[in-house]
Amino acid sequence: MTHQPSLVKAAFWMAGWLTAMLVMAIAGRETTRELDVFQIMEMRSAIGLVMLYPLIHLAGGFGKLKTARPWQQTGRNIAHYGAQFAWFKALTLIPLAQVISIEFTMPIWTAILAVAFLGERMGLWKNLAVALGVVGVVIIVRPGTSEIVPGQIIALAAAVGFAISVTMVKSLTRTDSVLTILFWMLLLQSIIGLVPALDVWRWPSTYVWVWIIVIAFCGTLSHYCLTRAMLHADATIVVPMDFLRVPLAALAGWLLYNERLDMLTILGAALILSGNLLNLKGAGARKT
Repeated sequence: MTHQPSLVKAAFWMAGWLTAMLVMAIAGRETTRELDVFQIMEMRSAIGLVMLYPLIHLAGGFGKLKTARPWQQTGRNIAHYGAQFAWFKALTLIPLAQVISIEFTMPIWTAILAVAFLGERMGLWKNLAVALGVVGVVIIVRPGTSEIVPGQIIALAAAVGFAISVTMVKSLTRTDSVLTILFWMLLLQSIIGLVPALDVWRWPSTYVWVWIIVIAFCGTLSHYCLTRAMLHADATIVVPMDFLRVPLAALAGWLLYNERLDMLTILGAALILSGNLLNLKGAGARKT
């Protein structure tokens, strides 16, 4: 199935992804104070399926969700489950800013994979977008010279896993609907994580239940938004837009936790935004 390319629509859906991912990062930090990552992920998938049912019903029921490529759906969700586990685990080991900054190596891996397997081209504008985004992230985080800790390696593994997942989603959108991709994600990951979750299960407190619901809602919404964005633009255009999550996280930290927003953070955010604007400009030029 084909969809008309639209940078405006891709940017709109990526705005939904950004919002959901920021909220989920905060929720993830809160829930991992009490529950094991396996349990959090299992509850997120199971509750997400329940939340998804109204859309499934409106689409005509489960019979409309047959996938054209079951093996690729399975491979994508194994990669995504591993990446998501690593992401939540990293939240318990290193500061949130480090998790997000290391995660932003994902566009580099995504660009390489999209060129290698999807036939996409990098070009000058996309290369500049990635380069400016990475420089902006480095300026904001200002990594020190200390030794790499296990949490950083785990966060890097999450970035590679997410890149594989994003690339496979872009390929899946050529044959499967957004709802189909989302349904198989939640179903397969519920199956993959059931036994590990039961092994560490404990009943959540009321406070954590609230955050679990938030994770389930934002996790489902984020992937719906990302998949919709992939329908309207190449992966190497969509993913660099996600660089905006870093300055947005810095802004949220300033507003919610009185974290200082210094000039270097503002400079890094400006570079990230500039890279995204160059990327969109280059994409627009190619379509005229």
